[in-house]
Amino acid sequence: MSSARGYVPRSLAFPALVGLAFLILPLLALIARVEWSTFVADVTSSAALEALGLSFGTGATATVACILIGVPLALLIARSGPRLAAVLRAAVTVPLVLPPMVGGIALLYLFGRQGWLGGWGLSFTTPAVVVAQTFVALPFLVLAVEGAVRSTGVDFERTAAALGAGRWTILRRITLPLAAPGIVAGVVLCFARAIGEFGATALFAGNRPGVTQTMPLAIYTAFNGAGVTQGTAVALALLLLATAVLVLMLVRGWRPGAAR
Repeated sequence: MSSARGYVPRSLAFPALVGLAFLILPLLALIARVEWSTFVADVTSSAALEALGLSFGTGATATVACILIGVPLALLIARSGPRLAAVLRAAVTVPLVLPPMVGGIALLYLFGRQGWLGGWGLSFTTPAVVVAQTFVALPFLVLAVEGAVRSTGVDFERTAAALGAGRWTILRRITLPLAAPGIVAGVVLCFARAIGEFGATALFAGNRPGVTQTMPLAIYTAFNGAGVTQGTAVALALLLLATAVLVLMLVRGWRPGAAR
């Protein structure tokens, strides 16, 4: 039993528990503030439904966009040489470490009225929400799929090619099925990140109710004295928390070798 647990010093248990409490207690405090007697009314108010519908609609659209461009990018990285793969992986990782507000400014300089592609008229519209969500969520999908594809190796692909299978057949019948758990995990993480996006959306798309005001923006606006009530904001925050927990459960269930 002791060998299975390793030989970590027991004195580290206290700071470890402090860290765990630091992560869990704020969430418990949030749950404690929910007005359960008005919860259904809060999340079904017109303002809340607008924010919910916009968040899930744009999040789903952004996820589809990420699949269409992210899976090919992940395949390219996974099957590139070490140097090129490292460069591409670093480029994909940048939005993960970039402050969301900086991402919003970058999108404005590209798609804003004075930007390089300003003629498209995307900024401060509903499509701008999708663009912002795609920008911040795409790395989650790409890195998850790339890791899954790379871990499967190329032996089965080489065998299929030696037997006369074409590239598209190999992709459809071997590469993607073998990487399916990673793809599903990436899609779920991508969707969760999209509906939780705040900073880039606020700068690039704005905060117009019914047009660009997603759930995170509605929550922020409520705690600044406008938009939905704080009771509704807390209820929406709980929905986002529940979504995050569900995402973790789904990702764990699809992870290779996960405990059932």
